[in-house]
Amino acid sequence: MTPNKVLVTYFTVAGLYTLAAALIWGVNTLFLLDAGLDIFEVFIANAAFTAGSVLFEIPTGVLADSRGRRISFLLSVGILFSTTLAYVGVAELGGGVIWFSSVSVLMGLGFTFYSGAVEAWLVDALDETGYNGSLDRVFARGSMVTSGAMLFGTVAGGLLGTVDLSLPYVVRAVMLAGVFAVAYFTMHDLGFTPNASRLSDLPSEMRKLARITVRFGWEQPSIRLLTMYSFVSWGFMTWAYYAWQPHFLELLGEDAVWVAGIIAALISLSMVMGNALVDWFSQYCGRRSTLLLWAAGIQTAAAIAIGLTSSFWLAVALFLIVAATLGVSGPVKQAFLHQLIPTEQRASVISFDSMIGNAGGVAGQSALGYLSRAASIQDAFLAGGIATLMSLPILSVLRRRADPADVFVGEKVGAGRSCAPYGIPAISQLAAASAPEPTPPGSSKETLASA
Repeated sequence: MTPNKVLVTYFTVAGLYTLAAALIWGVNTLFLLDAGLDIFEVFIANAAFTAGSVLFEIPTGVLADSRGRRISFLLSVGILFSTTLAYVGVAELGGGVIWFSSVSVLMGLGFTFYSGAVEAWLVDALDETGYNGSLDRVFARGSMVTSGAMLFGTVAGGLLGTVDLSLPYVVRAVMLAGVFAVAYFTMHDLGFTPNASRLSDLPSEMRKLARITVRFGWEQPSIRLLTMYSFVSWGFMTWAYYAWQPHFLELLGEDAVWVAGIIAALISLSMVMGNALVDWFSQYCGRRSTLLLWAAGIQTAAAIAIGLTSSFWLAVALFLIVAATLGVSGPVKQAFLHQLIPTEQRASVISFDSMIGNAGGVAGQSALGYLSRAASIQDAFLAGGIATLMSLPILSVLRRRADPADVFVGEKVGAGRSCAPYGIPAISQLAAASAPEPTPPGSSKETLASA
């Protein structure tokens, strides 16, 4: 198999999966409100989904590292198929927040089988087939594919929702059945050998690998800082992505589901634009942490401004800026993490990062969801935006560490002037003056330097 075939498989599987999943993302809050939940109960149900992600991230990541990334992805698709249909069933039977929350926990389980496993499959397969290009570029293009799929999915979901709010869920389940078939025949583990031990030994192996994962993920300073950044960023964004739907429609003064679909599509486009800018920005930012700092600062300013404005058009424009910063920071953070992690713990540590981020999502949705009901969603945007200020000192400490993995890899990176904020030494000078950090246990300098 060639690197190009690996990339095509990754883009195809990730794109189709996201397309199916995104059908409900633009209407999920409206669906739950229509099913009889109030705004706080909506965020409780969403927080239950995120709590399920926290609960299952490490076990499913360990399973992917012991039994294979392909089987982990197939389990994800199967569980998501079942829980999507269960959501429709709960709504039809008039189930309340408890039933929706229970299904949401299981839906979170489905997504944890996806997180970490597919990225780990990609990186190992590229290493196995001799790829020596930039991981940032691969993840940026992958994000463009998934953001494009999200664009079409959310628009289609919005249009389907105008007919019946349950229709996007039914169509999603049908599409997931097709995704399962595509992945079954095209996605095979490369550069990774599943553990051949007996099934009865799996629980003890999982406990052992989970302990190693948590220790490695938390004891490595740069990984710890990146996971702390995930906690803060996801704490706000997990809530904000569901909160904008009723808030923007309230600012507009119309109960038009199709408008939510259009805004969701614009959010996807903004993320695509952010993805596309990663390669260009890397010509000026020699280090990933600098780019993460700029993105976090702009995101915080835009989020606070959303909480201060009562204009529909300005609020939408500001949220699109937030989405664009996510499009920039997402691929950069992914590549940063992967260059810090050895193959043996790749899926598990990525899942650990996702677990910490989802823990922030639980806290954010619970606190900001309560504030949304007690005061208003607009006040919650203001509070959430202020809370994201915490990401700036975290990223500043990360930048001062000057890890070898912090340096962009590619033929054009660092070619232009530095984009370092005023008062921070030029990227090239700081990188040249910094001594390399010790490589993580189980890795090599080649692993850290490769992309």
